[in-house]
Amino acid sequence: MTFQDLIAYQKSFELAMCIFEISKSFPKEETYSLTDQIRRSSRSVPANIAEAYRKRIYPKSFYSKLTDSDAENSETQVWLEFALKCNYINQIIYDDLVAQSKEVGKLINYMMLNPNKFGVKTEH
Repeated sequence: MTFQDLIAYQKSFELAMCIFEISKSFPKEETYSLTDQIRRSSRSVPANIAEAYRKRIYPKSFYSKLTDSDAENSETQVWLEFALKCNYINQIIYDDLVAQSKEVGKLINYMMLNPNKFGVKTEH
């Protein structure tokens, strides 16, 4: 198994790509603020999941990287809310992207609560 096989990775990568495509339509003046921020945070989610998986022989590092991923996922939701309130996306797109983000959050949480299912050796 590789990190690319993880459902959390796949879904978070897919969400980051959706956000990338949608953010192409954001105003030019947002290039170095909202557009950059939402792309960075959304891309950090799968990147941190990949790092967590590769560090699974170190339980604390695995957990730490997953909490980083979860935090980036929450940050992405904040940027989506700004995009909605600035009228860069509509309510339907916002609801869809936030629903995807919440699903990713649940998958990350599952990994944190069940590290042994991902090859982490936990002490009992």
